[in-house]
Amino acid sequence: MSKLGQVVEAVEKYNKFVLDQVKRARSDERFGRELINRWNETKAQTPVTHTPTGLPLPRLALPEIDESGEIARYLFGEGLPGEFPFLNGAYREMYLEPVREIETGSYGKKTSSTGAKEKESGNGARSPEEPTRLFSGLMLAEDTNERFHYLTQHQRTHRLSTAFDGPTLYGIDSDADGVFGKIGEGGVAIDTVEDMVRLYDGFDLGSPNFSASMTISGPAPIIMAMYIAAAKRRFGPKVVPKLRGTIQADIFKEVQAQNETIFPIEASLRFLTDMVEFTTREMPRWYPISISGYHIGEAGSTPVQQAAYTLSNGFAYAEMFTARGIPVDQFGPRLSFFLDCGLDVEYIALARVSRRIWAIGMRDAYGAGPRGQLFKLHTQTSGRSLIAAEFKNNLTRTAAELMLAYMNATNSCHSNSADEPFTTPSEEWIRLAAHGQAILLEESGIFKHTMNMLSGSPGMKAVERAVEAAILDEFREIERLGGVLAAVEDRFQRSQIQNAAHRYEQQIYDGTRPIIGLNKYRNGEEDAPEIKLARTPRAKQQLQVDRLKKFKKKNAKKTKRALDKLVDVVERGENCFPALLEAVEVASLGQITGRLQEVVGRFRPMV
Repeated sequence: MSKLGQVVEAVEKYNKFVLDQVKRARSDERFGRELINRWNETKAQTPVTHTPTGLPLPRLALPEIDESGEIARYLFGEGLPGEFPFLNGAYREMYLEPVREIETGSYGKKTSSTGAKEKESGNGARSPEEPTRLFSGLMLAEDTNERFHYLTQHQRTHRLSTAFDGPTLYGIDSDADGVFGKIGEGGVAIDTVEDMVRLYDGFDLGSPNFSASMTISGPAPIIMAMYIAAAKRRFGPKVVPKLRGTIQADIFKEVQAQNETIFPIEASLRFLTDMVEFTTREMPRWYPISISGYHIGEAGSTPVQQAAYTLSNGFAYAEMFTARGIPVDQFGPRLSFFLDCGLDVEYIALARVSRRIWAIGMRDAYGAGPRGQLFKLHTQTSGRSLIAAEFKNNLTRTAAELMLAYMNATNSCHSNSADEPFTTPSEEWIRLAAHGQAILLEESGIFKHTMNMLSGSPGMKAVERAVEAAILDEFREIERLGGVLAAVEDRFQRSQIQNAAHRYEQQIYDGTRPIIGLNKYRNGEEDAPEIKLARTPRAKQQLQVDRLKKFKKKNAKKTKRALDKLVDVVERGENCFPALLEAVEVASLGQITGRLQEVVGRFRPMV
């Protein structure tokens, strides 16, 4: 049995444990009384907040139960926010406004009137910052930098996600044959460490209020090395342990859903593990992998498939890192996750259930401590749900998806722009997308007064049970095939995603899946909207090529030595990430990728 099989057994065993605790609470008078006393104490210690209209509300919403068995079912089956198995949230308080005066806070912990938020810990401390994450990538590094500064002008904390252009995603330089017209299209062009310096110019990369997220997987170790090198150029070597953020680096989802992979799977996983080993040791605030279901969902999977493949990929990475000898309590807290949130009913509980399964699996199958059990989640509203027909309806779709994401207590969130079916979003539609989150979190009182405001309805519980059972069924099938890697090689996940995508499109075509403005309530013959398409001017593309050629010429003598050293380390089977850190100082992305491909080969896409 692989570790995934052990995870299935652990979840089933834990569910039985919960039922046993319910029975014990009803049969063991002393145990039942202890639970009731704990429940009453928790409620008594929960602070009261007041809405702008003066209505008093508890900062934590708990079900109105006083029977010991139901209290046991809640405490052990769900857990208070910030407590195992974390169904109701990874942290005690997620989006709440700070209390007005120093008093006894949630669950007997102190909170402060200053609004200063507690740092991350394994005992359910508050989420460290506001959840809105801002995503951009267009044209050249300085253009994306300008957009970043525009997006963060009203943000207390700067949480930036970066999209890269096609050549960068495939590790190809901007001066390569056939690439010119794709430079800066759909993302930012990054060829060298100098580009990386320009990309984040003006931001304090070592500040606790800054974090960077980079959406890239195939060449992720090279891009990560460039980011570290750029930070050192600006702030010196002492900044490295202070860097905060994540890089996607998820190879499994690439071969399952995207194919943006540049090395064979085995080599890709080796380079990834080298990076994880280095960053978990040297960069305690960095998440070296974002295990991504978003792209699985965008490729056409069902919500359950998205969660099941993402979780199983996460457990497979945990097994790989353990095999390398990295302690689980060193890498476990540094894993993060990325799911989409669409309009299917499963999304009312998908992240909640994922958080619970991850916590149980990491504790009972991998032996992770409290911090390694946390399923720390970034959510993005569904790009697939955005429709070109009557596209302003996308504002409503995204608003509904944001509501579902925050009901699931996501740790951070990005809202898509309504004009994305046509082009890279404009400032107008980006502003509206960001304001959607601000309206939900700041203007409305739905999430800022009370934790668990919308959790635990009978409908939500029914969806939770159904989703958990379906995810475990997917786990069993992957286990039957020999585990995640064997299933990948058998094209299992990819074929299931393709089948689900076909079914989704067929449902739109036959009307069983209504899409307002497309196949239902369509407003006759609609004129094409006047949307200004974002395109990278030819002069900017030429500027990128000229800069790259200048960089290569300047470092020509040093490049060969650095790449020879990198290849030597790879061939000896040592961790190559320190050599990558040296190479990016004098070699471009394409030069490093090409030299490594000479040694380990190229990825052959699955079709």
